[in-house]
Amino acid sequence: MDWDKLRVFHAVAEAGSFTHAGDVLNLSQSAVSRQISALEDVLQVPLFHRHARGLILTEQGETLHKTVREVFSKLEMTQTLLTESKEKAAGRLRVTTTTGFGNCWLMPRLHKFMQANPEIDICLILEDNDLDLGMREADVAVRMHAPRQPDLIQRHLADFHLPIFAAPLYLEKHGTPQTLDEVKNHHLVLFGEHHPPVTHVNWLAQALQNMGHTGQHNARLEVNSMAAMAYAIAGGLGIGSIPTYAAAEFPDLVQILPDVTSPTVDAYFVYPEELRSSKRVSVFRDFLMSELGIR
Repeated sequence: MDWDKLRVFHAVAEAGSFTHAGDVLNLSQSAVSRQISALEDVLQVPLFHRHARGLILTEQGETLHKTVREVFSKLEMTQTLLTESKEKAAGRLRVTTTTGFGNCWLMPRLHKFMQANPEIDICLILEDNDLDLGMREADVAVRMHAPRQPDLIQRHLADFHLPIFAAPLYLEKHGTPQTLDEVKNHHLVLFGEHHPPVTHVNWLAQALQNMGHTGQHNARLEVNSMAAMAYAIAGGLGIGSIPTYAAAEFPDLVQILPDVTSPTVDAYFVYPEELRSSKRVSVFRDFLMSELGIR
């Protein structure tokens, strides 16, 4: 197995077709096909099922693809570390976090980081599912839970509460509930049941259900975006519970039932062990901590 054939195999496995892989590699479709056939001859096993709609990895192909992905991701990380200056933070940093935290908290502050670090380019990936940092789907992450992978370095950043909010416009029209039980008579803004970005995101509806009320049926709006929930509550569509980082962008929001105990969201800064000495990672971590008031 030589590197050129493995590089072509990796591109084909990722693209799912000879044509698309050829576009990525700047090779013809026939040249890509010949390389794959030659690799299959060397290994004496089929790597792809070929059919009219594209290519599907065989069981042997899946095994090779897993190893090749790991090798190329490690090579990419090594190249990054070798070319990175130890004295000056520079290069591309891929950051992933939830859509809510990214839109509501990080984006309004990111210009400060980029102004202070003009030689760092940011690729921001907003995704409520966890990307695999070990496979280099991103370099660093801000997650709303403790890391589940054992080989990642973590730094606790903050505890964000999930209070109950409403807009003055809504409260003027519908009144202010004085107890949690009275919330059953109001419209709710809830997170849609699709990959919740934080635990207990719909705790308010669950609390009503525990009291014997059908809180989910009171939903005026269900949407799979924390930022959209904040906009909806601020626009007077209903009452909802959102993290303080989302509510902070709407200073007119009124916190209601402040005596009711609400859950918290634990935010962590996470990155792989291989990037422990990365200057880009350390300056971004320091930026987050500074903006969150952590010393």
